[in-house]
Amino acid sequence: MRKIFLLSVIAMAAIACNQNPLIHQPATPYDVPAFDQIKIEHYRPAFQEAFKQNRAEVDAIVANPDAPTFANTIEALDRSGRLLNDVSNIFFTLLESDGTDEMQALAEEIMPQLSQISDEIIMNEALFARVKAVYEQKDQLNLNPEQLMLLNNTYKSFAQNGANLNPEDKQKLMDINQELGVLTLKFGNNIVSETNNCQIFVTNEADLEGLPASAKQAAKEEAIAAGRPDAWMFTPKRPSFTPVLQYCSNRELRKQLLLAYTTRANHDNEFDNKAIIRRIMELRIAKAQLFGYTCPADQILVDCMAKDGKTAYDFLLSIWEPSLKAAKREAAELQKLMNKDSKLYTLNSKLEPWDWWYYTEKLRQSKYALDVEHIRPYFELSNVRKGAFLLAHNLYGLNFEPTTEVPVYHPEVEAFKVTDKDGALVGILYTDYFPRDTKRAGAWMTNFKVQYKDADGTDHRPVIANVGNFTKPTSDQPSLLSMDDVETLFHEFGHALHGLMAQATYQSLSGTNTPRDFVELPSQFMENYCYRPEILKTYAFHYQTGELIPDELVEKINKAATFNQGFVETELLCASIMDLDFHLLTSAESLDIDAFEAQSLAKMNMLDEIIVRYRPTFFNHIFGSSGYEAGYYSYTWSAVLDADAFAAFDETGDILNPEVAARFKHLLEQGGTKEAGELYREFRGKDADPKYLLQKKGFTR
Repeated sequence: MRKIFLLSVIAMAAIACNQNPLIHQPATPYDVPAFDQIKIEHYRPAFQEAFKQNRAEVDAIVANPDAPTFANTIEALDRSGRLLNDVSNIFFTLLESDGTDEMQALAEEIMPQLSQISDEIIMNEALFARVKAVYEQKDQLNLNPEQLMLLNNTYKSFAQNGANLNPEDKQKLMDINQELGVLTLKFGNNIVSETNNCQIFVTNEADLEGLPASAKQAAKEEAIAAGRPDAWMFTPKRPSFTPVLQYCSNRELRKQLLLAYTTRANHDNEFDNKAIIRRIMELRIAKAQLFGYTCPADQILVDCMAKDGKTAYDFLLSIWEPSLKAAKREAAELQKLMNKDSKLYTLNSKLEPWDWWYYTEKLRQSKYALDVEHIRPYFELSNVRKGAFLLAHNLYGLNFEPTTEVPVYHPEVEAFKVTDKDGALVGILYTDYFPRDTKRAGAWMTNFKVQYKDADGTDHRPVIANVGNFTKPTSDQPSLLSMDDVETLFHEFGHALHGLMAQATYQSLSGTNTPRDFVELPSQFMENYCYRPEILKTYAFHYQTGELIPDELVEKINKAATFNQGFVETELLCASIMDLDFHLLTSAESLDIDAFEAQSLAKMNMLDEIIVRYRPTFFNHIFGSSGYEAGYYSYTWSAVLDADAFAAFDETGDILNPEVAARFKHLLEQGGTKEAGELYREFRGKDADPKYLLQKKGFTR
């Protein structure tokens, strides 16, 4: 009887495995995930099966009796773990964009297991011996550039992640990696919880003086949904608090909301992140020192374009001084304007961070007669997206067709089939643009499936998502974007194009698998097009009348292009420098997070009137799972590249120049198949010149 029972259990488990849409994906159009069939209970067994398969694949490589070759070791390793990649991409993408408490709890269970299997592979001495044997004969293998890149990356991945450590240090590293996986996940979850738990209600409409009607309506609908029809509700989510900072004359409400946003996860409660940061830094320092580095930055940046922390730091300082000078000029102008404000209780009140955006909008209107709220009706979300799609068509020959034949992971998500000029499939793009309590803040691009080619040449096309937190439609108007939102949409779409157009053979080199200080080039490059007159005229139509944006508004937008750029660049650079300050540490013993932040700001001579873009306790890029630790400088490094790249078009007199576009398309298609600097020089014929960024920002006179 016991034998029959055991066979029955095994059979039931096999049936459950076969019915799991993550393990055996049902047939779907274009091989997208079967979102309509995936349930929370499918993830745990899917991960366990993926772990099992990945271990078996690695064991088969090690057990191969033939001598190690590029094909049977390096290629085989790159092609292993595909089920695990697919399950992980689906789970963690949905965790960030639609993550329930149950998914967060499961993530904390899964993260150590992911770290464990990664470490098992890296620490597998027999596997590393095969990799090393191929690497040592690379000069005799007649490999093409992409194969050589894969070989070099594979060897470095082992060497830089512990394969050469002694057994005791290997165990230390595995323990560090598992703990870091849990801590970074917890860091991000705490931010989501803090954000969702903060609701600020205003019951007197007079306290909302100056707030646009659309923002009022959105706040009213949020309050009604929260069971407070007598009030207007605001939260530390950007679509909620940004209009208040820009337009509301109620100084105390501006202060309350800005501080609610900038003090998240720093309230000494269950969601406080200070102790987590301290422990993360202790572990990162210990990890770096296991490899002989004095600080995490030098270990992390070794394969980036900057190569080490000092180079990245010196680069930031070269941009910091002109940015700070511009910000000081802007602060002085705002202070003068504030001094004339008769609504302040005291004359000559000092400009504070919660005043900056408010008086910036007044100054913008004064200097350029430009009220961004008058522009917003021309930036209806679906039209802006159409403009981005048309730009990709004009540059690269891509076509975007809405499709309802593929399943989506949330009712707000839309899907598009992307094809080339010949009608061949390029990939599938999902867009997911509105805030939810289950979605983390910010905007990002992610891969559900990356592009790669099988050994027989079969090209697997990518499945990509662009995720954002733009203002939701209300009962009386569609989603209307701010100018910042428009830039964000174009930015993330640039990342999507990088993934969609990939033409690599190997998944680890495909699309956005490039150095961190190069990966922002394709995204930031797209921002250059947003407000050019010829591009605006393709998408900026009034949502009510259909009227094309008037030439006079376009002229005002472009005249104001360098307005407030000292503030924009300074708050970005400040966060980047603070990131490196943390990751240049050689010890985190007794690290006081608030005191360290204050010291970092003082060293920079940061203006009191500006709050750093990301304060430590909600700096998810570097302490969460985003992977930008010691690398937030990448946005500015890539900004030098993107300004130089756009100049290649501008210098021809045609920002859609087909010859230049073809070269840039080739850069995008290659992903990480070559060194980043080599890719850029192939496109431009030279290294990038920082002068174009300084000119773009208006810092050179």
